[in-house]
Amino acid sequence: MILDDIVEKTRLRVKKDKQTVPEMQMIKLAEQTQGKLPPFAFEQALKETDIGFICEVKKASPSKGVIAEEFPYVQIAKDYERSKAACISVLTEPDFFQGRNEYLMEIRQAVGIPILRKDFVIDAYQIYQAKVIGADAVLLICAILDTDTLREFIRLCDRLGLTALVEAHDEEEIASALAAGARLIGVNNRNLKDFTVDIHNSMRLRKLVPEQILFVAESGIKTTGDIQELKKAGVNGVLIGETLMRAADKPRMLNRLRGTKIKICGLRREEDIEAVNRWRPDYIGFVFANTKRKVTDQEAKHLKSILAKDITAVGVFVNDTVEHVAALCREKVIDMVQLHGDEDEAFLTALRKEISCPILRAVRIKEQEDFQKGEESSADYVLLDTYREQMYGGTGETFDTDMIPEGYRPYFLAGGISADNVKNRIQALHPYAVDVSSSVETDGRKDPEKIREIIEKVRECNE
Repeated sequence: MILDDIVEKTRLRVKKDKQTVPEMQMIKLAEQTQGKLPPFAFEQALKETDIGFICEVKKASPSKGVIAEEFPYVQIAKDYERSKAACISVLTEPDFFQGRNEYLMEIRQAVGIPILRKDFVIDAYQIYQAKVIGADAVLLICAILDTDTLREFIRLCDRLGLTALVEAHDEEEIASALAAGARLIGVNNRNLKDFTVDIHNSMRLRKLVPEQILFVAESGIKTTGDIQELKKAGVNGVLIGETLMRAADKPRMLNRLRGTKIKICGLRREEDIEAVNRWRPDYIGFVFANTKRKVTDQEAKHLKSILAKDITAVGVFVNDTVEHVAALCREKVIDMVQLHGDEDEAFLTALRKEISCPILRAVRIKEQEDFQKGEESSADYVLLDTYREQMYGGTGETFDTDMIPEGYRPYFLAGGISADNVKNRIQALHPYAVDVSSSVETDGRKDPEKIREIIEKVRECNE
């Protein structure tokens, strides 16, 4: 079997590695290594999302051969990070997956999110080695490790501050992982003995794992519908390799898998909050700039108090002060900041010293060069809107979306989006989110029926 061949090659590799760096020296190096991230950052990252994406950097596999002839592995990892992946998985197995420890080491220097060393661990030496090369987590495979060895390796991981992702494929292996004390279990939908794939394997086995134990689905995940099914089954994370590695535009593919979110902007009345609480957009916007949709701080505070807890409140500002924006964040009137004026990088730097809320930077698009402003911004997200002289937003007009560069960072798409065109926009572009305001109004007021209609159409695109 291929798994036996991989294990045998791994034994030879570990033996050779020990000749290069003796075991006691590797242990000492590991114990002296200070990780770039806090201990157990990998599992913590999965706890902080409804479903976390573990995006894989992989050149080849035994079942598919070479997946990526062009393999700019550091840039791929950077693309994953800016596309809001929770974690990154890096193949380091050289004989069957064409991986290298150096790939992980270079990626560790380039990104700030947790990294899984994906390899075939058969010896404690490899766990110490993983710590030294910069990994935050290691893969422990039940198919090649008995329960006692799993337990021993998990304890070693705990001592080193590493997360152990314990991989199972069937009921017997799930029982072994639980008996060994796994806190994070991954179910491989690919059978390592014959390489057949069944995504429903994760859904079936999730029922055997206690809810408090983190659960990751691995392999064969290709569509938004797959993600939605796994989310409903209670999966905490998904590990995706080939689907992303074969995509020319990896940020867009990740957005497609994640599903486009929706923001309803310009809420001012209790009736508006009642409508969004019923239909549940991902984001809503309170406008603090001098427009017809402006709310006062006190009005926003009251509206936030009756807003459903799972909806993110975004404060929209145009050339406001750091002090005012920061105060609204600290008072939890808003959960996210949208800067829609002429704020520069110095403003963002000053604001970040005061708040931990994510920042969304609006970029008004008139010509191709304008997209570079968004790429260069240190904001967490950008919002692409239509340029209009002396207007900072709310134009209701579209720009030429064909100009959006391939591989562009995750963005909110605004400008002329309505129930009539939102499906076409999403299917063509797969933006991170769409932002609407005037198109869900009647006579200048938010219309509950229009809100329902556009949210339902966005959700249909994500099924």
